[in-house]
Amino acid sequence: MTGTALNNTPAPCAALAPVGGVLFDIDDTLVDLHQAMKDAMIAASRPLVDGFGPSDWDAFAALYMADADNYYDRFVAGEFTFAQQRGLRARAVFAHFGIAGFDDRAEQAWIADFEKAQPGFINAYPDVVPILDALDAHGIPYGAVSNNVHAYQRAKLDMAGLQRITVLVGIDTVNAAKPKPEAFLEGCRQLGTRPGETLYVGDNYLLDGIGSVQAGLQGIWLNRTGAVAPSHAEDGRVRRIAGLAELAALALSTGL
Repeated sequence: MTGTALNNTPAPCAALAPVGGVLFDIDDTLVDLHQAMKDAMIAASRPLVDGFGPSDWDAFAALYMADADNYYDRFVAGEFTFAQQRGLRARAVFAHFGIAGFDDRAEQAWIADFEKAQPGFINAYPDVVPILDALDAHGIPYGAVSNNVHAYQRAKLDMAGLQRITVLVGIDTVNAAKPKPEAFLEGCRQLGTRPGETLYVGDNYLLDGIGSVQAGLQGIWLNRTGAVAPSHAEDGRVRRIAGLAELAALALSTGL
């Protein structure tokens, strides 16, 4: 998820320090989770929904991903289990569209069908393997720090063909979620790099960009969608890129 459209004028960025390692967010940074979830939602929901066309499914998926009641963040905070937040988000979407019959039994079946379908739709973005190849070629270690549990994200990386990412910090690794510094610093510890020489790349301006620089890392906001950062949170330490090919150019300029 990305920032809201308030101000389209980027703050000036300080120069990058030499790069010793790179940490990535996973969802919508390395893995196209939005598309995978949309495809899985359609597969799970089609038996319950009549007459939906492509634009209807687009709206259905967009509403689920928007998560207006912040059920996912509340899961991260410990209020719900992962399955509960998924079911609650689905209930909200079905209610919005006035689709009857989504009771407790239907919800549990929907969650199971979703989980069964999603692995087949998990894919890495096309620019992921090239940047990992470049990092490998230059001996730069890399890993991932994610706001989901380690086992779930480990499986997701493997499904996406990213088994080579062996350093992985989940919210259960040090009982901390981004933007808490402990999550980022554990990633640095596992890489064996100092925070100041470690890039952190993610699609959420606040959690990934601001959170990482406040933890002492070099924050890179990956803005694949052309979103605009919240004006109240502008920080000149956060670099902006539209794709991971730009990350290679930045890192090469600092000695990758």
